[in-house]
Amino acid sequence: MTATGNLSRGVVAEMCDLFTWPGFDKAEAFRLHKVINEPDFLPLFFVRHVAEAGKLVRRDKGHLKVTPAGRKLLKEPHQKALQAVLFHLALWRLDLGYLGRGLHHGWPQHDIGIVLWSLSIAANDWQPPERLTRMCTIPINGVLESTWDTGRHAMEATVLRPLRWFGLLDYRQDDIPERRLEKRHSYRKTPLFDRFLSFDVKLEAAGPRH
Repeated sequence: MTATGNLSRGVVAEMCDLFTWPGFDKAEAFRLHKVINEPDFLPLFFVRHVAEAGKLVRRDKGHLKVTPAGRKLLKEPHQKALQAVLFHLALWRLDLGYLGRGLHHGWPQHDIGIVLWSLSIAANDWQPPERLTRMCTIPINGVLESTWDTGRHAMEATVLRPLRWFGLLDYRQDDIPERRLEKRHSYRKTPLFDRFLSFDVKLEAAGPRH
């Protein structure tokens, strides 16, 4: 660990060669970097923070070490629960606002249960992120009053991309005719989504529904 609390450049360089990550192009990501610090390498930065939040690793005298709880999860039969543990930590325990540059102060992540349930229905086919944002989130004034689509940006940064990293969403880019520099982004559920998540939803029986 460095004095600022990040992993050293030597460790980061080693991890860059070991990591495979959805949508991560090493050559493109580091094209303008002469040296690579941990915050420049988002996959490692994200995984390390999730592991620390779950007390699976800890800092000790300038090093990052696996805790007894972390070692336990790496062994059978507990290893089968590792992805579920990391998923719960990332979506419910961590503030992922830094992925979206702090837009809307935790929205829509603080409604993650409702968002996931809505995605289980709305994302059966390819859908653009702006449509999924309208269909799957509870709108707030900051989103409705924004002069540009900040809601879609926050939704994609803090929900859709992390779900892709966990293997629950597929992603694709399509060309837009006559817009050479723009791409159409789309997401849909992977088969793992419905195997990984289940919902126990109770609707109010009385009163008007909107």
